[in-house]
Amino acid sequence: MTYDPNNIFAKILRGDIPSKKIYEDEFALAFYDLYPKAPVHVLVIPKGHYTDVVDFSSHAGASEITGFWQAVAAVAHDLNLDQNGFRTIANTGTHGGQEVPHFHVHLLGGKQMGAMVGEN
Repeated sequence: MTYDPNNIFAKILRGDIPSKKIYEDEFALAFYDLYPKAPVHVLVIPKGHYTDVVDFSSHAGASEITGFWQAVAAVAHDLNLDQNGFRTIANTGTHGGQEVPHFHVHLLGGKQMGAMVGEN
């Protein structure tokens, strides 16, 4: 998959499209999902141009990787998701259900989560 600099998350990072931002540092941006699947549904994206978790893990520097995952943890803590638990999802590729070709994780919480996706 080739990185598309005009994907919606790239546009959000550039400020071309507004978002309901809840966290930002030099490595990551977090904002509420427009179509939440749980009472709390946040997207966390790295500021670098990575298509998916494999691209990110293979090409990002150690400080980017550490900074990104520290941002994920900070967002979970700031939203009190770490108190009762939450689900972290990184969809990858067509079969994984990835819709935007910019690496991102979904944090879902605020209720008891159901069975894992794809159990059938």
